[in-house]
Amino acid sequence: MILLRILLFLLGAALVARTLFSAIQTFVLPRGANDALARLVFLSLRRLFNLYLRKPRSYKQIDRWMAFYAPVSLLSLLPYWMFLLAIGYTLMVWAVGAGTWYHSLRISGSSLLTLGYETEKMLPVTLLEFSEAVVGLTMVALLIAYLPSMYSAFSRREAAVTLLEVRAGDPPTAIEMLARYHRIHNLERLNEQWALWEVWFADVEESHTSLAALVFFRSPQPNHSWVTAAGAVLDAASLTLSAVDIRYDAQAALCIRAGYLAFRRIADFFNIPYTPAPSYPAEPLSVTRLDFDRALAELEAAGVPLKADHEQAWRDFAGWRVNYDSLLLALARLTLAPPSPWTGERSYLQITT
Repeated sequence: MILLRILLFLLGAALVARTLFSAIQTFVLPRGANDALARLVFLSLRRLFNLYLRKPRSYKQIDRWMAFYAPVSLLSLLPYWMFLLAIGYTLMVWAVGAGTWYHSLRISGSSLLTLGYETEKMLPVTLLEFSEAVVGLTMVALLIAYLPSMYSAFSRREAAVTLLEVRAGDPPTAIEMLARYHRIHNLERLNEQWALWEVWFADVEESHTSLAALVFFRSPQPNHSWVTAAGAVLDAASLTLSAVDIRYDAQAALCIRAGYLAFRRIADFFNIPYTPAPSYPAEPLSVTRLDFDRALAELEAAGVPLKADHEQAWRDFAGWRVNYDSLLLALARLTLAPPSPWTGERSYLQITT
């Protein structure tokens, strides 16, 4: 019997320690950490949300439904962790001799929720009660402190996404972005956008791995998405470097590199497979040569100066696009991003989590 109590005490302590470790990884650790307990909550709720998508739905219905997925999953973490803590402390309280299992559970729940209606005068139990009360308050405080950081990062992300509509249309496209800049500004001023989005990609890489739930937070407007906006900017930079007849801009190349590195870091966090060093044509593109030629025709009709050698332009574009092509499509499927040119038509019944 003594051995059983020791084993149950150690089991309860391990469960409490693992739960606290999960909370620290999710709320405190300033780097991407794919915690198994938190992942279980998000995956389980994703499967429940996917049940709604079994029937054909319009994209607005899908967007309205999936807008609740990330907030519900995030708020579900707290009761999930509280439940694990209550079980862990129940095992420890019973192991030190608090009485029946039901009495131990009442002591654990009363301490965790700081209700104080059930207690025990034994010193070991009292110490467990105090520690559990501190842990319960800490968990609530962590969630409260976590939300402002998350919404601050969300606001920074969405400000750039919303501003892109002015420059690249709704949904944003690389072709519209280049055509509008040609009409309104000098194409040389695209340099300002490349610098702005390089910083944006760095911010998204950091925030969407350390605060991973942000990946699933949807834009306020149904047709907006951080994924499709990023894809439009990367495609615009790729077209500028490969096909637009202006002075070479190294900042555009840096923007593309920042973009595909951010995509890779996020893909690594969600265990999305990709080729570490892709190459074209070994790694085929979702954008075909016909798509590219149509884009050049639209740009030419808009008066955008183009390079004469379209064959070389295509090879150069493919060399840039291959770095982020599969990652862009995978993140679009993961987040159920709105349909947008060059991100592909996606079946919302085949969801990757």
